[in-house]
Amino acid sequence: MDKTIINRKDEHIYLALNSDVGHKETTWLECIKLIHKALPELSLDEIELEIDFLGRTFSFPFLIEGMTGGTELGANINRNLAEAAEELNIPMMVGSQRVALKNPDVEWTFKIARETAPDIFLIANIGAPQLPELSNNDIEKIISMIEANALAIHLNPLQEIIQPEGDTNYRGVLEKITEIASHYDIPLIVKETGSGISREVARALRDAGVKAIDVAGVGGTSWAAVEHYRAKRNRDYLRARLGRVFWSWGIPTAASIIEARNGAGKDIKIIASGGIRSGTDIAKAIVVGADLAGAARPLLEPAMKSSDEVKKIIEEIMYELRIAMFLVGAKTVKDLKNVDFVILSPLRDWIIDRGLEILR
Repeated sequence: MDKTIINRKDEHIYLALNSDVGHKETTWLECIKLIHKALPELSLDEIELEIDFLGRTFSFPFLIEGMTGGTELGANINRNLAEAAEELNIPMMVGSQRVALKNPDVEWTFKIARETAPDIFLIANIGAPQLPELSNNDIEKIISMIEANALAIHLNPLQEIIQPEGDTNYRGVLEKITEIASHYDIPLIVKETGSGISREVARALRDAGVKAIDVAGVGGTSWAAVEHYRAKRNRDYLRARLGRVFWSWGIPTAASIIEARNGAGKDIKIIASGGIRSGTDIAKAIVVGADLAGAARPLLEPAMKSSDEVKKIIEEIMYELRIAMFLVGAKTVKDLKNVDFVILSPLRDWIIDRGLEILR
């Protein structure tokens, strides 16, 4: 068994929980100002949060992002997340399953999500740099391992560079994404891991056949920061410096939502993640082009305790979104895409300089 990758899984969890690993820059969602409607002509009880996403109807436009797996701690987290996802009728992504390909003994730490919640929309997860070396059998194993409803491929070139065990060869990744998109029946999602998606990358992913793009922009957890602390602990001062220098590298989440929508067009689902912390964050993300939002770190500590703790956090965010929709007069999530808003700088400047439009 490869102990190195398994130990790294738990190390990432504890660093994310106990260290200052947030980006030094914000999501820029604060630059989006929704217009308060003092006469909403609605009852709060009328607000409908349901959405359709990749062929399923969910109770709330929210995705539990991939976090972990491969260890007993990861299994406990996945079980609690899955139980909450099933009770709330929202989709969930598992952490990277590469560890289970190399160590079949830990497959159960991912399978536990499906065993706990047989009816949830569960998303498999594998890293982009590993794609060219994976066979069709490997991909099928990743999917069948958790009876996945969709497959996510995560892009993390920055983390791979700073991580001492990282794989920095991204050649052939887009070709493999195209091949996977056409070969499997389940939808393909491509996600970043904290540095955002540009218009140009979104356009390439659309052309490759991807069904959803998860922007994971700057403003939430910085994986460069996580690897900075790992390197510092191991006295690898060059990598520690790299993590510090590139701590907040990338595209802020709000800008990345708009970038991705401009590149992908209106038919591709856009998931807003990277610093999503409240229902008002979700409302703003949807207003400028997202279809739903995702979060990981706010759920990590609750998931180490119980599914009830996870549900509590998500239900608070749900209620905040309901209130935000009421205060702008949006009865449905579809209505939310049509409400009035103002964009302030620096997001406004970014939109102008990049020649972007607000496409909803």
